Amino acid sequence: MRTAGEIEAEILALAQKEGYTLNPDREIREGIIEGIAANEERLGYWNCPCRRASGDRNADLDIVCPCQYRDADLKEHGRCYCALYVNQEYLDRGSPPEPIPERRPIDKVQKVVKAEEVQNTMAGDAKDVKVWRCTVCGYLCARSEAPPICPICRAKKERFEEFKL
Repeated sequence: MRTAGEIEAEILALAQKEGYTLNPDREIREGIIEGIAANEERLGYWNCPCRRASGDRNADLDIVCPCQYRDADLKEHGRCYCALYVNQEYLDRGSPPEPIPERRPIDKVQKVVKAEEVQNTMAGDAKDVKVWRCTVCGYLCARSEAPPICPICRAKKERFEEFKL
């Protein structure tokens, strides 16, 4: 498996080649990259760390980083859902911490939730993944541990709580 540093270098090179800007906030970027690296190790692909994956790459293609919603989110909100990609307007506004709406169709999210319920009853590994909620801004992410810093509002790890449906 590749390290988070190797993945970050690949994402940075891709962003530069395609004319995108990565979030310059080092803590936020590292937290997101660590989530992507964890998802690569767990799932075998770069699932957005801010979204719950089904474990089926084909079903999750829309949320493999860079997700298919990135450009629309950048255009409308100045950043992608997880705030890895940002635009200059967003940076000029001072990186506002407000969460942005989820563009992923609800039926895809519901399929993941149902698949996780099945996995949780069948496999012990799936129980290691939890949904964490930032108590400051409401940001949600799925990973084994809370992120070191919220990519939205920059709250520290201690401000996250496990979220149950």
